[in-house]
Amino acid sequence: MTKEETILAKRFLDLSRQAGQKDIVVFSEFLNLNELNIFKQEIPNLYSGYETFGGYALSERQMIAFIPDALCYAWDYPIVCLKITPLNKKFADSLTHRDVLGSLMNLGIERCKLGDILVNEEEIYVFCQEKIAAFVMQELTRIRHTTVKSEQVEADSLSVEPRKELAEAIITSNRLDSVIACICKISRSQASAWIKGGKVFLDNRQVLQITAECKPGELISVRSVGRFRFVESFGETRKGRLKIKYEKYL
Repeated sequence: MTKEETILAKRFLDLSRQAGQKDIVVFSEFLNLNELNIFKQEIPNLYSGYETFGGYALSERQMIAFIPDALCYAWDYPIVCLKITPLNKKFADSLTHRDVLGSLMNLGIERCKLGDILVNEEEIYVFCQEKIAAFVMQELTRIRHTTVKSEQVEADSLSVEPRKELAEAIITSNRLDSVIACICKISRSQASAWIKGGKVFLDNRQVLQITAECKPGELISVRSVGRFRFVESFGETRKGRLKIKYEKYL
């Protein structure tokens, strides 16, 4: 591990120790897939129980709740879901995840305070720490050229899912390096380098083997690139190559 990763691993143990000593639930910041993978390596060393959650069932960025064994009170994650909509849909830009994240970062908000950002055609959902929700609702008034408003909503009552599009492709095999090269539109050697470098996750598990096989339904996450779901292979070409379907999360 790098120096920063070692510090993070020690931080997890410290939070777990605090939970056990004080008999309270202690929360981490929002963590990305690589940080969650580091946490999983430290699970045998924890001083408390734990759970992870990001505000909704399919969340990628998640908080860890460190839970003492003798807990005697009800608790909930300090996560808020904000619904962001344009004031005038007629003149609204077609906004992307990058647009929304950029506007939030320009407010001085650290990425670790923010969970997933889901962009649909009609609205945007931002998961954030409870303590910054009021600030976001007050200060986030414009994304690109679009004037917006924010309100707090209950994620449980929403059908909150990322926007995605279905695509088809042809690959030589369902090996991970072949699939990554195809869906990310890069060379196979570059895909292999990404996998060996720890950038690729299957169902939120870091995979370092380029020969790992992608199975139907598996979620593929590539750090700094995006998320995809390997839907299925549905036949072969005359040359024996696989026809596949996959979803790209937008």
